[in-house]
This record gives sequence, structure tokens and C-alpha cells, in this order.
Amino acid sequence: MDSSFSLVRKLCNQPVHLVLILCLSGLSLSTALTVKAQKQEDVITTDTSLVQLNVGVVDRQGHAITTLSQNDFVVYEDGVRRPIQHFEPTDSPFSLVMLLDTSGSTINFRQQIEQAALRFLDALTPEDRVAVVEFNGKGVKSQLGFSTDRYRVAYAIKITLEAKGRGETPLYDALKYSLKELSHEGKRRKAIVVLTDGLDTEARNKDRAVVTKVSDSEVSTAIKPEANSQLSSVLTDADRVGVSVFPLALPSGDPKHLPLPDPAITAMYSAARSRLELLASRTGGRLHEIRRLDDMAKLYAEVAADLRTLYSIAYQPTNPSARDGKWREIRVEVARAELVASTKPGYYAR
Repeated sequence: MDSSFSLVRKLCNQPVHLVLILCLSGLSLSTALTVKAQKQEDVITTDTSLVQLNVGVVDRQGHAITTLSQNDFVVYEDGVRRPIQHFEPTDSPFSLVMLLDTSGSTINFRQQIEQAALRFLDALTPEDRVAVVEFNGKGVKSQLGFSTDRYRVAYAIKITLEAKGRGETPLYDALKYSLKELSHEGKRRKAIVVLTDGLDTEARNKDRAVVTKVSDSEVSTAIKPEANSQLSSVLTDADRVGVSVFPLALPSGDPKHLPLPDPAITAMYSAARSRLELLASRTGGRLHEIRRLDDMAKLYAEVAADLRTLYSIAYQPTNPSARDGKWREIRVEVARAELVASTKPGYYAR
């Protein structure tokens, strides 16, 4: 007898009009709404002043440890121990956004993306809530809000990747939108899994303006990736909501594989890839670089495994009302000396 997910795969291989006839009553997908680019004054608010962390723990051999309790952890902010107010073990469900780059640069390998994304769904638990969001030259579009219905999620992925991609890449607008949606998911653990080449159009235009003003000898160091205002805004929102970002970086954005290694273009591509690394490291996620398209499904599965090894910890900061913009360093220790905890290194109090 076919499993439920086998049925989804069979349905997804049928013509779209047939799938619609078979699935309309069960899916009830609302028309995807195009989301206007987030304005800079948009503010993400949460119902708590707690700092939220996703924490991974490994032993000296690098094996994930998933059986710890709240009493095994100690949290420090700026060297001062802080009491843990909320704790979720590794088997607690996630709310996550599957964020798909459907710009023109991905059109030639949509089938591989679809197969990899469906395998990713296979690796999640039934209680994990998944939303599907795409971005391309038309803007940011929500294909499906948070749902545990794997039929609906699989179908949303299919229709997303069947559409013709075009034009620009509003990556940071898509991240801002996803973070705003996640802010409504309460105390659940939260993550964004974003498939992209990382080449946000607005950021690239700013980078191009920088490199055109300097000499050839200065091009490689002229761009300061961490100084990008869009990235800073996304990181601030991720800190407030407690979201880990897991970028899957497409080979089309790899500066080491450019067909024409022009110094200015290489510098822009390098800055884009550095920003993906910052998104991951600053939020407690991990960057996965796709070197071959055949590896995509395996890397999606690795992200699912990463999610299953994270604890969620929330603590009260030393001075929650002090929004002075200063860096707050975070350190998490585990009671057992042979174990090592990793999480985001800190946050800016904004």
C-alpha cells in the first residue's frame, strides 16, 4: 500500500489540471498574494523581551547530543550569567519557511529543486509547520501559509517551481517577509531554509556603485559585506524573533566558478556569498554550498538533520529596555565538560 507521501509524489507527476481536479477539495489553496517589498520602517514585534537561541551540542567526536535538559545549560550575556526562562528540547516541533529563489537564474534546474524539496519534507516531523514563499523579479509571493498538511505543502512547492522565473532577485525583501510571518508563530522553534544564489539585486547595485569608484588595486577589498543596511535589518529582525537561517547556496552564485573572472564582478559575487555566511553564523544556522546540483537533495536532508539537533533556549537579557545598538556577546556552556554548545555569537541591542 502506498504511503501518503508516495501518493503526493504520484500526484505531483500528473498534469497540473488533473492534480487540480483531484486535490481541489483537500487543498483549498488560496490565490498566492504578491507581497510588496517591506519598507524600512516596518517593525517586527514579539510578545516578549526574551532573547531566543537555537543551540546545537556535540561531543568531542562531533556527534550531536540530543538528550539534554534545561539544567544542563548555562547562558551568559556579556559575561554575566542569565536565568533561562524557556526551554524546548530537540524533538519539539519547528515552524519554518521554505524560501525558494525562482528568478531566471534557477529556471534550468527546477526539477532538481522540486525533488530535493520533497525529500526535505520527508525528513520533517508531522508536527512541523511549513510555509512556502518564493521570490523573483515580480517580488515576494506567499504560496502557502504555515501548515502541517504535507499534501498542501508538496503541491505548493510544485506550482511554485513550475512558474516561469524572471528578472531580479529580492532576497532580503523575501527574508524580511518570512521573518514577519514567523513572528506570529508564538514560542515555537523557528527557521528559514532559503535556496538562492545570494545575489540580491539591490545589494548588488550598491556593490557595483562602490567598485566603480575605486582603483583596480582596491576593488577586492572595497566592498564591506557586513555594512549592508538590508542585511543588518534582516539580522535585527531575526534576533528579535529567534530565527535561525539555513542558506542553500546555488553554484550560480559561487565567485570561484565565474566564467569571466573580472575583478569587479568577482568582488560583488564574493560579497554576496559572505553575506550568506553572515546570515547563517549570526543566526545560529549553517551555510550549505551546493557544488553540484546532484548534491541538492542530500544537503536539504542535512538541513533537516540540523534542525532535529537544536535546543531552543530563551533568557532575559541584563537590561531589556536598553536599545543602545551595542553588541551583546552570548556564550552558552554545557554542564558536561566533554560537550560543546554552539549558537549565535550575540546580537545588537536595537
